[in-house]
Amino acid sequence: MKNICIISLIVWVFLPLFNPAFTSPDKVNLLDLVRRVGVLEQENKELKELLSKVLRNEIAKSEAVLETQDQNLQARGIQTNHDYSFMMLDHTTRVNQKQKTLLEHKQGGFLDQKSIYIGGSITPIMNYQKSNTDSKFGYLMRHPTSNNQLGKNVSEAVLHSAELNFTANLSDRISAYAEFLYDPEQSFGQGTITALARNQVQLRKGYLLYGDLESSPYYASIGKMAVPFGLTDTVNPFTSSTVWHAFGGLSYGALLGYSKDRWNLSFDAIQGGSQFRAANVPVNASSVPSRLNNLSFDINYTKPYGEKKSMLLGASYLKGSAYCQGFPVVHFNPCSDHNPAYAVYTQLKTGSRLFQAEFAETLDEWPGTFNRNPPLNRFAASKVRSFQVGVRDRRWWKDKPVDVSLEFSRFVAGDDGSPWERQDQIVLGAAHHLTSSVKLFSELIRVSGYAPLNFISGGHIPAQPGLTHSARDARSTVLLMGVDAAF
Repeated sequence: MKNICIISLIVWVFLPLFNPAFTSPDKVNLLDLVRRVGVLEQENKELKELLSKVLRNEIAKSEAVLETQDQNLQARGIQTNHDYSFMMLDHTTRVNQKQKTLLEHKQGGFLDQKSIYIGGSITPIMNYQKSNTDSKFGYLMRHPTSNNQLGKNVSEAVLHSAELNFTANLSDRISAYAEFLYDPEQSFGQGTITALARNQVQLRKGYLLYGDLESSPYYASIGKMAVPFGLTDTVNPFTSSTVWHAFGGLSYGALLGYSKDRWNLSFDAIQGGSQFRAANVPVNASSVPSRLNNLSFDINYTKPYGEKKSMLLGASYLKGSAYCQGFPVVHFNPCSDHNPAYAVYTQLKTGSRLFQAEFAETLDEWPGTFNRNPPLNRFAASKVRSFQVGVRDRRWWKDKPVDVSLEFSRFVAGDDGSPWERQDQIVLGAAHHLTSSVKLFSELIRVSGYAPLNFISGGHIPAQPGLTHSARDARSTVLLMGVDAAF
């Protein structure tokens, strides 16, 4: 019985295969279906292999592009820009507008985003100086004391200064800037230019800057920076004007700037006490910088006249200048009160020629310029003022620019006829720009008067307070040449 059932089952399954009705065109052929499924599986396999090959090629291309982009980013990570370094480290132009210079380079596409720029400059000089008064040389690009110049004739072949700067563009709006300076000739350290105290490297400037002139005219910075007071530029190739020496400030502070439609405004909240240069508001009658109680404000406007002519007009106010100490005057001594100052300035550009003028003055007398000890007590206390006028003309020699300049500047600190009344400086200069960041220069300088700020009205000899080392009739002549090279 079991065998009969098995045979019946086999016949029931396979009998339709031999039935003509099953193989008719309008019926499904199982064998043909199986064959078609096999063909589809083969085509599917081939498509998978083709797709896999295409994907592998695309991935390889993407990896190559990413690798190239990564290499480009790495190459852009640390860069140099010689022109930018020269402008940022140049002490003769845009002296207190370096934040704006940085932002303009970013706006113009000269500084890449998320990149670090390393630069620097070096300035060696040679000079010969002659004075009509023993050991009194009034030239201010080095400290005018007997520690530096002895006799009536001196000469030098020295490194005047060397600088390094770092600019980190952290985003399209945030940049960090630091500037390191080595300047034994103008250092406040004790001793000669070979003394260890005067051969130190200092952080000259350092600040965090926020701003993007492409999207907003406002910018801000906080840190150690130049005080926005006056122009303090010079047409000379190397020697700063007496206006800068008298009023060029350097301080801790927080600055807010605005630049649009030829208007430029700067407001600086300055740390109190005696700052690094030319700013001082006492804090509880001391020099302790424990309060943000000083300020400076500058505004200027540039008016164009055609394609090659323009005029800059500006004015500044400083709440607390450096001229507030009593007698005897010593750098960074505390003051009993502050002494405000103001400045007005202009620049006229006509083609290749630049005319420049500036005037700055304190609002009150400088108390320390009155020496109550005879015979100097006949000279009253005086306001401090300084002014400069200059012209620079550009010519070309072998396709390289050559600048010729002439500038007169005066520093006034004493009553009429006093030994510390004034110090004049006239400079005839020439500069040959070998490249946009290398400048050869020479100057002929005449200085009339000798009025160093420390003990300007006397007191340098405690036992003889009625004597002063200032000399109204001192004259010195300087012949100087050098190189300013930035990288």
